[in-house]
Amino acid sequence: MHRQATRILAPLVRANARAAFPVRRAVCLRRTHATISNSEQATNATNRAEATLKRFWKNVGIEKRDGGYAVTLDKRPLKTPGGKALIIPPEKRLVAALVASEWENQETVLKPHALPMTSLVSRAIDAFQDEGTRNEVRAQLLKYLETDTIFYHADEPAVLVKLQEAHWKPVLDWARETFGVELKVSDSLFVPTQPPDTLKKFEEILNNFSAWEMAAMERATYTSKSFLIALALIMRSLDVDQAAQAAHVEVNSQIERWGEVEDTHDVDYHDMRRQLGSAACLLANY
Repeated sequence: MHRQATRILAPLVRANARAAFPVRRAVCLRRTHATISNSEQATNATNRAEATLKRFWKNVGIEKRDGGYAVTLDKRPLKTPGGKALIIPPEKRLVAALVASEWENQETVLKPHALPMTSLVSRAIDAFQDEGTRNEVRAQLLKYLETDTIFYHADEPAVLVKLQEAHWKPVLDWARETFGVELKVSDSLFVPTQPPDTLKKFEEILNNFSAWEMAAMERATYTSKSFLIALALIMRSLDVDQAAQAAHVEVNSQIERWGEVEDTHDVDYHDMRRQLGSAACLLANY
């Protein structure tokens, strides 16, 4: 997926990286996603966008700035909801291209849910440079580990057992072998208590994550409802499709038994893939 996106979007990066535009004062577009810096005339346009959620910019670009890449709307660079410059590291050209593509593909009406890369980059910049936030999120993620979805294995129906064996067991085996930890599973409603050394090992892993890895790990965990599925995605043991299938095991078992609910199951699955895909793409270093 990364290679395909690179081929599609690389020309956008190369074409716009050469441009050099003046830096101007920043004002907010919306506090749910990135903002842009602009003049008084553009401020009025921004106010209209806040009220109407309509696209007001004509051109999206990418320029080199402050040692990285900035995505621009009509030559004005995006800012994060926290007011920081949305500067993407130079090794993450694909990320810059994907953020630019999100804004280019906003048509008449602005759709914040269609900006997963922008929101994720903003999260990495705004939240995970702060040690207090890192500690808070780390603790929340470890709570997901203690009650991880893939620790609970049903012994019926047969279709669910088959899907658990196909998608959850490989993740558990990978984690045990890669990190040398004991992971307990349960076939009842009781929560299996994980050994202290296991929890400590995964805490150490999170301690060593960069801001970008933490942002990706947070989104992947909350999307998949599984610490271990998210970790396997972040560490490239699973690709996006495999992670989505693993996270969708229980729903897929219901679909196989009773059929798919149109515009519900399929929409949820594709949204999950979009969110997990954004987390995987955030870590691409090319």
